[in-house]
Amino acid sequence: MQGYIVRIVRVKDEDLIVNILTKNALKTTYRFYGARHSSVNLGYKIDFEIEQGVKSSIGRLYDLLHLGFTWIHDSYRLRIWHQFISLFYPHLSDIEQLDEFYFELLEEASLKWDLQNPKRVAIESYVKLLEYEGRLHKEQICFFCNLPIVGSVTVIRSFIPAHTHCTPKKCIAIEALDELYSRQSTFFLNDSEVDELYSVMLEGL
Repeated sequence: MQGYIVRIVRVKDEDLIVNILTKNALKTTYRFYGARHSSVNLGYKIDFEIEQGVKSSIGRLYDLLHLGFTWIHDSYRLRIWHQFISLFYPHLSDIEQLDEFYFELLEEASLKWDLQNPKRVAIESYVKLLEYEGRLHKEQICFFCNLPIVGSVTVIRSFIPAHTHCTPKKCIAIEALDELYSRQSTFFLNDSEVDELYSVMLEGL
């Protein structure tokens, strides 16, 4: 079984609760501390097995193999990856059965992560997620005053559009935002706009 580690919680001594996003579920596992164990880190893609215990509803994580990324030693890309992947547990934690979409989204993002600015990859992935979940607001209507937006636009959580005078967020060119929403591309966004959208995304999926 393969999956991405989306959350790690340290419990007694050095034992861990490890949440793993697989193709069809968000698994909760228990990892006993041991010097011979493979390292367990947020964001790792792993191949693993789960042993179901008699006395606990949480299975034991074992036979773990880290499936490394080519960019794993790039501290900047790894930091952005940690921020991005940590958003998935709170977003999916209440869902028992998942579609493959979320796993495949991380698969695609991880392959692009060293080919372009990782913040751009994260934003494009997030827009795909919003569209998949039916939450992408393509119409340029302000969330606060419900009036059409012309010229510059800003976005709030979930990339919902708003007038620049209705919220203190930084402005984004409306044509660039339309391109992002229609083609899942950040090509027409400048670096400042990418930073702004990324900071909004970090508020939660």
